[in-house]
Amino acid sequence: MKIIGYRVLRTHRDWGRPIGDVNGHIASGITEVPVVVVETDAGITGIGTGSDHDLDRLFPALEGEDPRSVTALYDRMLARVFKDGHGGATFGGIAAFDMALWDIKAKAAGEPLWRLLGGRDRFVPGYASGLDIALDDESLAAFYETMADRGFTGGKLKGGRDVTADIRRLGIIADALQANSPRPALMLDANESWNLKQAVRYVTAVEERHDLTWVEEPLRRWDAAGHARLSNAIRAAVATGENLTGLEQYRTLLDQGAVDIVQSGCVWGVTHFLRVAYAAHARDLPVSPVGLTANEAVAHAAAAVPNHLASEVQDLGTPFGITVDREISDGGIVLGDTPGNGLTVDEDAILSHAKAGDWLVPEGPHVRSSRTGLRLADPHAAAREL
Repeated sequence: MKIIGYRVLRTHRDWGRPIGDVNGHIASGITEVPVVVVETDAGITGIGTGSDHDLDRLFPALEGEDPRSVTALYDRMLARVFKDGHGGATFGGIAAFDMALWDIKAKAAGEPLWRLLGGRDRFVPGYASGLDIALDDESLAAFYETMADRGFTGGKLKGGRDVTADIRRLGIIADALQANSPRPALMLDANESWNLKQAVRYVTAVEERHDLTWVEEPLRRWDAAGHARLSNAIRAAVATGENLTGLEQYRTLLDQGAVDIVQSGCVWGVTHFLRVAYAAHARDLPVSPVGLTANEAVAHAAAAVPNHLASEVQDLGTPFGITVDREISDGGIVLGDTPGNGLTVDEDAILSHAKAGDWLVPEGPHVRSSRTGLRLADPHAAAREL
């Protein structure tokens, strides 16, 4: 079997609510979803999602190769762009190809990816995450009540700007999830918006009212010394890693004991997640993928590693024109038996809808404020940062 080509589709996801974090939000709740389709001479196609950046530059590393040699081809793609680096959006293009190759490999074996990777249990534990910075309190409660109906016992709030509001809103999440647990797991995601002492003061204030399971991305992603000091100063675990593009970027964080919950962005693909998971496992640390319902293939990998803690479940739906063989119930994702990563794409529907263009919006992406981490107490700071 050989790889002979690829094509790109662009569809969208309608989240049905504003989504975002402390760095900004998308009011329409509509985001673009690139879909990468890798073709083989055996007629088996693989589906990857998340990014279409630098695909033309990466594809020579794959063309004519056997797609089942996934990890070797992953390293060939890294080598292809080594001179100017594989970070950022380029890493997303590598990931989309990587997900498609794993899809082909599992389809050729006639197995769902979770089983091909060695998973025994098709259930992937999760926690609810509303990307909810722009939701009012009523909408916040409604979202987590819906997720409670699906059995979730943990929820993550996007916050970091107003400690009084975050304490109140964590209480709203707890109230909704207490339908399933007397002490739901509560997480707070600051999306790199604090400096170290701000983080200590902020989390300490929250912990006076709530038992936080973890605080996520409290500091800049590369600040190993700061994360280590923070972890020693608060009760909550420190979770970070979703924006690290490559296993090598975890080295200092892991060596300095700077991360308690090792995270990996699902948009960075299956092979990256597996490597991060085993690096964490070697240090007796749990791993937690971020954005699982935006890049479904990583759910299969999560089912196959020994140290998976819980995956971020942001949405109950799927992008337009894409069907996913899974159910969201019992507080997690139940993977199906369809060979591959479980994604089926209706290309005719996507192409037809794209021509209409009625979903395109000019909003986004999130942009970090120049004053992030440099604020004193100021009731008007939030308005200026948007």
